Amino acid sequence: MTTTAPATIDELIDREQQRFAQSHPVSRANWERGKQHFLYGGPSHWMRRWAGGFPLYVDEAKGARLFDVDGKSYVDFCLGDTGGMCGHAPEAVTQAAMRQLQRGTTTMLPTEDSLWVGEELARRFGLPYWTLTTSATDANRGAIRFARMVTGRDKVLVFSGCYHGGVEEAHVELRDSKVALRNMIHPNGVDHSRVSKVVEFNDFDAVRAALAEGDVAVVLMEPVMTNFGMIPVAEGFLDFVREETRRTGTLLIIDETHTISSGPGGYTRLHGLEPDFFVAGKAIAGGIPAGIFGVSQETAEKIWAAVPYVNPRQRQSAHLGIGGTLAGNALTIATMKAVLESILTPANYDRMIANAQRLAEGARRVIAANELPWHVTQIGARAEIMFTPRPPRNGAEVIATRRGDLETLLHAFYMNEGILVTPFHTMFLMCPATTQAEVDHHTRVFEKFVALLKAEGIA
Repeated sequence: MTTTAPATIDELIDREQQRFAQSHPVSRANWERGKQHFLYGGPSHWMRRWAGGFPLYVDEAKGARLFDVDGKSYVDFCLGDTGGMCGHAPEAVTQAAMRQLQRGTTTMLPTEDSLWVGEELARRFGLPYWTLTTSATDANRGAIRFARMVTGRDKVLVFSGCYHGGVEEAHVELRDSKVALRNMIHPNGVDHSRVSKVVEFNDFDAVRAALAEGDVAVVLMEPVMTNFGMIPVAEGFLDFVREETRRTGTLLIIDETHTISSGPGGYTRLHGLEPDFFVAGKAIAGGIPAGIFGVSQETAEKIWAAVPYVNPRQRQSAHLGIGGTLAGNALTIATMKAVLESILTPANYDRMIANAQRLAEGARRVIAANELPWHVTQIGARAEIMFTPRPPRNGAEVIATRRGDLETLLHAFYMNEGILVTPFHTMFLMCPATTQAEVDHHTRVFEKFVALLKAEGIA
């Protein structure tokens, strides 16, 4: 009598990817076709990173549900990695976009809707002056450029393993106490140590030492790290960073592209932070590409001192080296107004945060019942499962403990069971349309995944 040896994680990944390929023949054929003309198979190289071995091709997305060309539906906890945080095709955004499409989309001139949007951004997030961009990446780049302009310094301080879009200065991590490129990003000829300083998140002493040299123009940070596994902030760390930046004449950017899920005014308003620049993107216009950055009164006055308003006697005003002709276009403004007015409301945030808490509690019950050394972190309307006993304190702990193979297996399993999560790590986001039933479906699927691991002797 022979027995079958337990499967390895790699063998289970192969099994799940085969199951996915067999049940998604149309998406699979489309992917092969797409590889003939797109550099990395799809319109964006990000699209190749899904754990099924190839991406789904979407037929329709509505609310918290996504429907593919093979006729299958999914509960979407990825939501465009926050771009769809308002839900897919929310009615208020759809109607606003349709109205504006009929009236013109981009003119490089303001509409009256922009007056309401500017007032609401100031009321909601607490900074008085705003600039619109086409992405959070562009917003971060603009804030960094302003910071260098008014401080006369060149370096940007970031935290190891951070992610701030396509900002070159943030493509870094600490490796052997030196600046290195993060997350398998390929070198491109830039000497990142000339433009960036990198320290570990929650490291008080390292922040103080890095700023003491007086060459840092700005600290760029999330208030809670969310893109390298969710890393909660240590007690007092945000206040400390604010104190040290002020003491050393360094500016501070709080990037809330993800943590805007914490509440109507983001993590900044919820916790009384006082950044010099506030950045958000993705979700702020309901899926229409957009970014914003707000500026404090003191910082705005420094910017105006360097670059005054237009002198009407001059033929040309100074170019600030940021933005583009599509920034602040009429379509983006119209959808942003709809989002701020009708979707990212206190009542909807209450519902989203309650569902995130429900998902986290359900996953914790499964973990506890099976005595697994895993944890779940919940911050606002998002939650994350990580295969470590406790939340990491910094990027180094993530690197040392991360189970990339197990994450890939879980993601492929989820896709086969009708669930989508952020493909880069196991982070879940709620939208206003997410239901308790959809959250409970996740708990059942997660329990099924754990049972698979136990049957194979992996958990």
